[in-house]
Amino acid sequence: MASIFTKIINGDIPCHKIAESENYFAFLDINPWEKGHTLVIPKKEVDYIFDLDNETYEGLMAFSKKVAHAIEKAVPCKRVGVLVEGLEVPHAHVHLIPIVKHFFPKQKPKYSNEELAKIAERIRSNFE
Repeated sequence: MASIFTKIINGDIPCHKIAESENYFAFLDINPWEKGHTLVIPKKEVDYIFDLDNETYEGLMAFSKKVAHAIEKAVPCKRVGVLVEGLEVPHAHVHLIPIVKHFFPKQKPKYSNEELAKIAERIRSNFE
């Protein structure tokens, strides 16, 4: 059965897409820790990040780096943190989280669909 992320890639579930290449996909987290929190995934569905073949793993990190630079230009932050926890969705993914004051807020902020659309557009416009 396809993961929720594969369904997002296939367009079965809507998302606020940031960037896409032949092998990778980046979109805003709908339950973000901070404004601009982005998930980066390989299009190949593999449950555990360390089960990815080396080429896919290295490509995921390189694509994540490009997305992180776009986030830094679009979202006021000290830097973009990287988190790989692999517990919620059985599809390897990287969290890119803008760090503003501290790493994780005590409570996740809530953003409307319109706010998510605006931040996605700002990040997309800075993706090279």
